[in-house]
Amino acid sequence: MRVTEKGQSPFYPGQPVPVELFVGRAGEVERIRRAARQVAAGKPQAIFISGDYGIGKSSLARFVRFTAEREPGLLGFHVLLGTSRTLEDVAQATVRTILETRTAKPKVAEALRNFLADYIGEQTLFGVTLRLDKLKKDAPNLSRGYLPFLRSLYEKSRESCRGLLLVLDEINGLAAEESFAFFLKDLVDSNALSDKPVPLLLLLCGVEERRRQLIERHRPVERIFEVAHIDPMSEAESREFFGRAFDSVQMGMTEEAMGILCRYSGGLPKLMHLLGDAAYWIAPGTEVDSYVAVQATWAAAEDVGRKFVDLQVYRALRSQDYRRILKKLARADFDLTFRKSDIAQGLSQEEQKKLDNFLQRMKKLGVLTPGDERGEYTFRDRLTRLYLLMESTREE
Repeated sequence: MRVTEKGQSPFYPGQPVPVELFVGRAGEVERIRRAARQVAAGKPQAIFISGDYGIGKSSLARFVRFTAEREPGLLGFHVLLGTSRTLEDVAQATVRTILETRTAKPKVAEALRNFLADYIGEQTLFGVTLRLDKLKKDAPNLSRGYLPFLRSLYEKSRESCRGLLLVLDEINGLAAEESFAFFLKDLVDSNALSDKPVPLLLLLCGVEERRRQLIERHRPVERIFEVAHIDPMSEAESREFFGRAFDSVQMGMTEEAMGILCRYSGGLPKLMHLLGDAAYWIAPGTEVDSYVAVQATWAAAEDVGRKFVDLQVYRALRSQDYRRILKKLARADFDLTFRKSDIAQGLSQEEQKKLDNFLQRMKKLGVLTPGDERGEYTFRDRLTRLYLLMESTREE
């Protein structure tokens, strides 16, 4: 087979997918776009995009922002709060995002530069620098006056847009803070009760645990957000994703290879990108066959294992009894779902005593989820299951 020179991979492990490769999520997209149309008509909306890690929350928010800027004409900003711990950090991240976001409308770009001129430094070879000292100094006032800030932002750009779309993403470091919960509640309610509400679509992205944390800190947060929960992709959506991605680089797939990649990615975009990227680089020609798909599955399982299982699971399960239970679980004959009673039969008396605690630890670590019936447990994904089997086989 002729070996082809590889260009840019169409897959993005660990990154939001480019808009042109976004597929599926039709129900969630329409739900949020409906809210965007309500905002353009003058009615503010707030939605919490919920789902497991790697399920595609950021990609969905990015896609919706892109489409909402075209129709119904909202001005969108995607604020990443991964390093934020205080409301002042939120304010600074918002201003930085606004200044660094490119817009195709010259009038809007000019209005934003004029509005935030105090925070723009000198022009350099790599672009415009920000006056971070000034921004840090003003952050307390900006955080306390976040809604007036957004109102001014909208007023400066309203000739070219019909409302604002604000994504607050990577909220792990803030969700446990009571001040952030009160901040969100005040922002949404104060805007809704004002004489002229800012036409704002507020999107928060986070796992369900973060939403519950916010509610625990301030109960009324529960009612201000509509929840858009993202489930794993269907097989049809997964097939569309792999087909479109490989088509974009003129590569084909056999039916067997498609089945393998869909099966082991389990509808999780994070794993779909990981598997697809591995297959792209392994394939020697312009077709992904079953051999390439199998090799890609092993490679992706290794990657998942090194990044997740080795660093979190094995480190947390220091007990030798726990390690032995894990090895026996990995080598047991089942697909993804098992019954606790079946696993207990192969354990020693001492291991059986610790089985309940072991299963609870595995649930907290995000490896297992409760099954449909009492006493059932399911692995979250096949790659983690495969890596555990690989490791137990190596030890043998």
